[in-house]
Amino acid sequence: MSHNDWLAVALTLKLAGVTTLILLVVSTPLAWWLAHTRIRIKPVLEAIIALPLVLPPTVLGFYLLIAFAPDSAVGQLWQLLSGNTLAFSFSALVIASVIYSLPFVVQPLQSGFQQLPKPLIETAASLGAGQIDRFVSVILPLCRSNFLVASTLGFAHTVGEFGVVLMIGGNIPGQTQVLSIALYERVESLQYQTAHWLAGGLIAFSVITLSIVYLANSYRGLTPLAKSDGGTQ
Repeated sequence: MSHNDWLAVALTLKLAGVTTLILLVVSTPLAWWLAHTRIRIKPVLEAIIALPLVLPPTVLGFYLLIAFAPDSAVGQLWQLLSGNTLAFSFSALVIASVIYSLPFVVQPLQSGFQQLPKPLIETAASLGAGQIDRFVSVILPLCRSNFLVASTLGFAHTVGEFGVVLMIGGNIPGQTQVLSIALYERVESLQYQTAHWLAGGLIAFSVITLSIVYLANSYRGLTPLAKSDGGTQ
């Protein structure tokens, strides 16, 4: 493996880590709201969030590329604030990855929140526990396997991204070339030995990831993945 290949591995892990952290911060309150709201347009909102599960990634990448272009409102605002262009940057990869992996984190959390025993939470509230206290002492322990599944799926899905990151980030070694794109480049240039190493690493990572998800669900007495409400494709 070349220096650029190792850079792709490091960049992929960095992208997946940053994306997962952002997703947990964004998805937790969103999943909680979806689990308890009775708003009429809830199915529409859930469908929009779940779009990346069925939408071709190149479609999402295409529209994000247009939105992040230097002559767009978003692109101009970003350049004004940061001094850099948004398209074909690591920041663009993070934003695209957060949008593309959102349902893989929201749906397991929403499923866990919906299954929480309401009397237990009401009892904690009646004993004077505030919202943060109830979340830390009651909700988080009861939903820890859901958070594990959500984090694992969000991280793994980001690692495996190809179409959306290629559209919005291009193929710049050390800046936007993630592992899946590096693999594609090695296959195109007939460097099959290196391609085998990269592909084998991704397969091993996928097996480990799915094993963690299955193990977490088995502890909860669930059928793996089937009851995570669309937690994976």
